[in-house]
Amino acid sequence: MAKNRRRFGYIRRLPSGRYQASFIGPDGKRQTAPHTFRTRTDADRWLVQVEADISRGVWLNEQLGLQLFGEYARAYLQDNPKVGRRWEETCLRNLRLHLAPLVDKPLVAITPAVVRQWHSEALRGEGGRRSIAQSYSFLRAVMNQAVRDGAITRNPCQIPGATADKAKERQVATPAQVAELVGAITPRYRAAVLLAAWCGLRRGEVCALHRDDIDLKARTVTVRKNRVELLEQPVAFDGDPKSEAGRRTVSIPPHVLPVLAEHMREWAGTDRVFVGRDGRPMRGDAIRQAFTRARDRVGMKGFTFHDLRHTGQTLAAATGATLKDLMLRLGHSSPAAANRYLHAVAGRDREVAAALSNLAQHGNAAKLPRTIVVKG
Repeated sequence: MAKNRRRFGYIRRLPSGRYQASFIGPDGKRQTAPHTFRTRTDADRWLVQVEADISRGVWLNEQLGLQLFGEYARAYLQDNPKVGRRWEETCLRNLRLHLAPLVDKPLVAITPAVVRQWHSEALRGEGGRRSIAQSYSFLRAVMNQAVRDGAITRNPCQIPGATADKAKERQVATPAQVAELVGAITPRYRAAVLLAAWCGLRRGEVCALHRDDIDLKARTVTVRKNRVELLEQPVAFDGDPKSEAGRRTVSIPPHVLPVLAEHMREWAGTDRVFVGRDGRPMRGDAIRQAFTRARDRVGMKGFTFHDLRHTGQTLAAATGATLKDLMLRLGHSSPAAANRYLHAVAGRDREVAAALSNLAQHGNAAKLPRTIVVKG
């Protein structure tokens, strides 16, 4: 049957006698009504409503809205240039392990009530809180894209605080404990411990260092890359930091220089600072295993390699480092994370109380311990 000529959209009569309506959407693609119509007038009314919705900016792509969440989520990961390989791997794993109840649901069927039910059941399950928070964050990002694509009108992810990873308070080591760890670990890894503890480098940043990133004369280490290792594939590569602030040059404390100089002579590769016994780039898991053995030897069970970074920044805050100082050393573009270290120091009530008594005894503010930072 010939299509009916009209200003917007097309109507044609099917062999069954019913009518089919279609139109060219704002995305330039032809869209067909999700159902046929008994009369031409019914089809015409539907097209009039679609045209009005498009003009008001509230039109929905009904066909896209019927796409299954799992298919749409995988396409989102593949097409989004901001998604890194490690995060893509994490999201696909969470899609398989935690978001499975939503995978076969159409986008339009994922309502706020469905999300709340999924989230509450996930929290009662065996998954870790961090993985569930990551899964919710991924779900929200995908549904935000669905809103932008016109598949749904509103993001159904409306649970306050669901993306927050309420991790336990990280441990802080003393300088003496850091020295014990350095003494207990295999010599090849000593410099890695010191760079994490006193310069705030992440494990991936340590593994990505090249020789020209270390300047012993200027007493600096420059972070340009982050070593990424996939969890479910034997793939490792140097990636860019998460933000521009991640690229930074950090001053090395003088007491770290002798160990770092020894490492450059004895253990560094021809190009990279940290290499394995085979001369290839050192894997982060090799550092983790060596650190775990040393940690257990000195009786610091539960203390992680990342806790070294937390330790160094807390001690830096205790010396009077400002928020901007900490942001530089951490490689953070937001003050939120760096501010935690200032709070950790400012909140040591017992030491502050003792310092106040010291002040009362001597009557001189100069007698206050220099390691106490009091924030107004």
